Amino acid sequence: MSADEDHMKAPEPTEEHRWLLRLVGEWTYEIEASMGPDKPPMKSVGEQSNRALGQLWLLGEGRTVTPNGDPGVTMMTLGYDPAKKKVVGTFIASMMTHLWPYEGMLDADRKVLTLDSEGPSFADPTKNAPYQDIFELVSDDHYILRSRAPGPDGEWVEFMEGHYRRKR
Repeated sequence: MSADEDHMKAPEPTEEHRWLLRLVGEWTYEIEASMGPDKPPMKSVGEQSNRALGQLWLLGEGRTVTPNGDPGVTMMTLGYDPAKKKVVGTFIASMMTHLWPYEGMLDADRKVLTLDSEGPSFADPTKNAPYQDIFELVSDDHYILRSRAPGPDGEWVEFMEGHYRRKR
């Protein structure tokens, strides 16, 4: 094999790639989100379709109905970058203008993936703030997605929790 052919060979999947691909499949979800201290929690349901791109990337498309009755679509990419030793990816939604970049790591027990991001602050949308999306693999057929941001005291405050269950 020439050097050019060797360069074109796809990298071997790592443990992190295999962990991400456990999320491949068709899912339903129920989400509860708090959009502010003076607002009641917002609940939504939807479907998530996750597929593999080769053995190195997870592509997810979510579908729901927004509170105003419009269809809502989300797109997520997740992969593992061995050079950074981090899970990387993106998140976009039809109801948002911000592209959310992801970078994070699995915990030592390989049950929880914490992804750091940055986006418009709840307090002042003209400024960015740190956020985290946390995927907890409960079983092969159930995962929890939590989102959190720093509160006024700097401590993380969870504002969204979603339960995803594999369709049968």
